[in-house]
Amino acid sequence: MATKTNQTTTKKTTTKRRKRTTTKNKKKLVIVESPSKAKTIGKYLGRTYKVVASLGHVRDLPKSRMGVEIDNNYKPDYISIRGKGDVIKELRRDAKNAKAVYLASDPDREGEAIAWHVSNLLKMDDSEKNRVTFNEITKDAVKEAFKEPRTINMDLVDAQQARRVLDRLVGYSISPILWKKVKKGLSAGRVQSVALNLIIQREKEIRNFKPEEYWTIDAEFAKGKDHFQASFYGENGKKMPLANNEAVQKVLGKLDRKKPFNIDKVERKERRRLPQPPFTTSTLQQDANRRLKFRTRKTMMAAQQLYEGINIGEGAAVGLITYMRTDSTRIAGIAKHEASQYIHDQYGAEYAATKPVKGKLPEGAQDAHEAIRPTSVFRTPAKMKQYLTPDQYKLYNLIWCRFVASQMTAEVIDTMTVTISQNNVNFRANGSKVKFAGFTKVYKRGQDKDNILPNLEVGDQVTMISDDPSQHFTQPPARYTEAALVKTLEENGVGRPSTYAPTLDTIQRRYYVRLVSRHFEPTELGEIVNDLIEKNFPEIANANFTADVEGDLDKIEEGQKDWVKVVDAFYKPFAKEVSTAEEKAEKIEMRDELAGENCDICGAPMVIKMGHYGKFIACSRFPACRNTKAIVKDTGIPCPKCGKGTVVERKSKRNRVFYGCSRYPDCDFVSWDKPVGRNCPKDGHFLVEKKVKGGKQVVCPNGDYKEEVQK
Repeated sequence: MATKTNQTTTKKTTTKRRKRTTTKNKKKLVIVESPSKAKTIGKYLGRTYKVVASLGHVRDLPKSRMGVEIDNNYKPDYISIRGKGDVIKELRRDAKNAKAVYLASDPDREGEAIAWHVSNLLKMDDSEKNRVTFNEITKDAVKEAFKEPRTINMDLVDAQQARRVLDRLVGYSISPILWKKVKKGLSAGRVQSVALNLIIQREKEIRNFKPEEYWTIDAEFAKGKDHFQASFYGENGKKMPLANNEAVQKVLGKLDRKKPFNIDKVERKERRRLPQPPFTTSTLQQDANRRLKFRTRKTMMAAQQLYEGINIGEGAAVGLITYMRTDSTRIAGIAKHEASQYIHDQYGAEYAATKPVKGKLPEGAQDAHEAIRPTSVFRTPAKMKQYLTPDQYKLYNLIWCRFVASQMTAEVIDTMTVTISQNNVNFRANGSKVKFAGFTKVYKRGQDKDNILPNLEVGDQVTMISDDPSQHFTQPPARYTEAALVKTLEENGVGRPSTYAPTLDTIQRRYYVRLVSRHFEPTELGEIVNDLIEKNFPEIANANFTADVEGDLDKIEEGQKDWVKVVDAFYKPFAKEVSTAEEKAEKIEMRDELAGENCDICGAPMVIKMGHYGKFIACSRFPACRNTKAIVKDTGIPCPKCGKGTVVERKSKRNRVFYGCSRYPDCDFVSWDKPVGRNCPKDGHFLVEKKVKGGKQVVCPNGDYKEEVQK
C-alpha cells in the first residue's frame, strides 16, 4: 500500500511539474498590424514575447450590402474580411497558447479600432489592460509602453465607427443613384465629393476668368560703375498702376534720360525670418509634393516604412521617425534637448534657439501625438543614407532637416529700399543681403539670392541706362496640385491626416479627375457626377458641412458626444434627399461619340467610350464585337525608323505617355521621349525633346549634343 501511495504522489508531483513548466514556457503575445512592425518590435521585446501581425483590419462592413442596421441604432454588421480566415485562425491559436495578449496597433482611431476588432474576435475581456501604444518604434519607447498597458479607449473606437458608418451610408446611398442616372461603376463619398467639388469650382473660375491688361516699366540705373535694377512705382510718392501703353508713354514722356535722377529716400531695415515648425501629416505631404515631386500616397508609404523600422546595422531594426499621422507640432522635451546639443556641437550656440518656434494648431486638431520628427537627431541623413532606398532617404532628409531647423534661430536679412525720382516720377529698387543664415544653414525655404544694391544715400544722383516697358495680362488662378489641394482641405477642416492620400487616389481611379503636369483637371465624367451631387445632395459637396461632421467626430473621440446621435442627426435629413433624388433626378444620357472610323473586324462604326483610365475607341456593336483601340494623338512627325508611318502619342498600362509608330505592329519603333523630326548633326541619330527645369530641351539620346532650352 505504501508503495502505491508513493507512486501516486510521484505521479501527481510530475504532473504539477509539467503544468508549471508548460505555463512557464508560454510566451506573451503581441499583435500589431504589419509584419515589418512585428519584426522590429519582436527584437526589442526578446524571447519571452511573440509578436505577430493582423495585416491591418480583420473585420469590416460587408461589401455586398449596406451592412448598417438603420432601425437598430445604426448597428454595424461586421464580418471577417474575405481572405483573412487563415490570419484569424493563427491569431486565435496563438492567443490560446499565450501567457498574455497585448494589442499594439497604431496610436490613432484606426489603430484603436483594429485593436477592438481583434479583441472581439479573440473574445478578450474588455476591462483587461492589454492595449499598448507608442509614438515611436525605438527600444526605449516600446519597453516603456509595455510597463503601462491600458484598456481599449472606446471613445476612439466610437469615433472611427461613426466615420465608417457615415461613409458607408453616404457611399451606399448615393452610388446606386449614380449607377441608375449616369453609369455603372461610379462612387461617391463624403470627403472625395468635397475634393472633387473644389477642383471643379477652381476649373469654373479658370473658364470664367477674364484677363486684364497691365504694364510695368523696368529700368537699369548706374552710379559710377555700379549698375542696378529698379521698377516704376508711381508719381508724387503714390503707387500708380499702368493700365495700358498710353499710360506708359505718358510716364516716359515726363522723363529725360540725359538728365540725372535723384535718390529721394533710402530705407534700411533688418528683417528676421523664422523657421517653420516640424511637420504634421498635412505639411509633410505638401512639402514632399513641392520639393520632392512625391505623390501623396508615395509620401505616406515611405513614411510608414521609416516609422516601422529600418535595419541600420545595430542588431535590430529601428524606427527612424515618430508616428506619421498627426496634426500636432508639439515636440517632446528629450527631443528638444537632443536637437539643442546637436546644433551647439555642429553650428555653434548662436544657431540654437532658446525658445524654438511653436506652430499654431489648426482648428479641430487633436494634439494627440508629437509632430513628425527623427527618433534621434544624431542619426543624420548622411549616416542613414547607406541603409535607405532613394525615396526613403529623400523623405528622411526632408523630415530631419525640417525638425532641426525648427529648433534653430531666425535668418536675419538686411534690406534696402531706394526711391529714385525725376519730375515727380518715382522708381523703386529693393536690395537684400543675408546677415545671419540661422535655420537656413539646414533648411532653405526658397531660392532667394542676395540682391545687393550699391551704397546709395539720400541726395545722390544716378543715371538711367535703359528702360524696358512690358505688357502683361492678369493670370487665372492655378489648378490645384496635390500639395495645394491637401492644404485647402486642411484649411477647410475637411478630412483628417490619414484620409488625404486615399481620397486623392480614389478620385483619380474613378477618372473624375486626371493629373496633367502635376495639376488636377476634372474630366467630363467628374463634372457630371459633381453636378448631380451638387443639385441633389448640396450638403455632401459643401466643405463647411463636412468640416462640421469632422468636428462632431472629434467630440465623439473626446467623449463629449454619442456616436449614434451624431450619425442620426446626419442621416435623417440625408435619407430624405436620397428619396427625392431617386424620384426626381434626371437621367443623364452619356452618348457615345463617333470616332470617325469603322471596325477592322466587322465594319461597324467605332465609337469613343469612357473607361476607368480615360477614353478609348470601341466597336458600336459591343458585346457582339469586342474590338477596342487606344486613342492615339498623331504628332505628324515621320517615323525615325521606317519613314512610312508617323509618330503617335500612346499610353502605357501605367498611364505613362510614350511614342510609337502609327504602323505598329509592322514597325516597332518606340521612345519615351518625343522625336522632333530632325537628326543629330553629329551622329545622325534622331533628336528628342526632353523636359528640363525651365522648359524643354532638344537632345541626342546617343551623345552630348544639346540645343538651347525653349522657354
